[in-house]
Amino acid sequence: MKAVFLDKDGTLIEDVPYNIDPDKIRLCAGALEAVQSLAAAGYQISIVTNQSGIARGYFPETALINVEKHLRQLLAAVGVSLAGFYYCPHHPQGVVTEFAIDCDCRKPNPGLLKKAAKEHSIKLHQSWIIGDILNDVEAGNLVGCRTILIDNGNETEWQLSRSRLPNFIVNNLLEAAAVIMASDRSPPQKTHTYS
Repeated sequence: MKAVFLDKDGTLIEDVPYNIDPDKIRLCAGALEAVQSLAAAGYQISIVTNQSGIARGYFPETALINVEKHLRQLLAAVGVSLAGFYYCPHHPQGVVTEFAIDCDCRKPNPGLLKKAAKEHSIKLHQSWIIGDILNDVEAGNLVGCRTILIDNGNETEWQLSRSRLPNFIVNNLLEAAAVIMASDRSPPQKTHTYS
């Protein structure tokens, strides 16, 4: 099984910090078409997202239930089944004690990707992660995914290292899907492994 992992805020939906109100969720331009084409190409679609608002006490963990439900409905409307909705509720500087920890699931750590791979028998080296910051890229590189950075202005630090270099940089999710489709049609090439 191969997958495309999507960051949520700034990649699939417009980035509204700490938004948990389904009525304020707006898909990024071209997102539905992009996800539809990826699903049609045989990729499982999963969301992998850091949700530090839980650890910071901005909203309860249960608030994500309606966010996930809404996103599943939006995708189902175009025939796409969301394979998984994985989130990290942690942040080391959080104020909610149970979530104020260092963890292996907060991107750039790859815990969410590993969990999804285990639950869905995903071959990570045949999969992709698309995100709008280099933490998304690093998480993917650490487990051998191919990586795409959407350069939409959300990455502000640009702390580059070998593990944070994306395979591709694009302007939006629709362009990312086109890159994946083109790569699928190309003969396999030797891939670089990151350590």
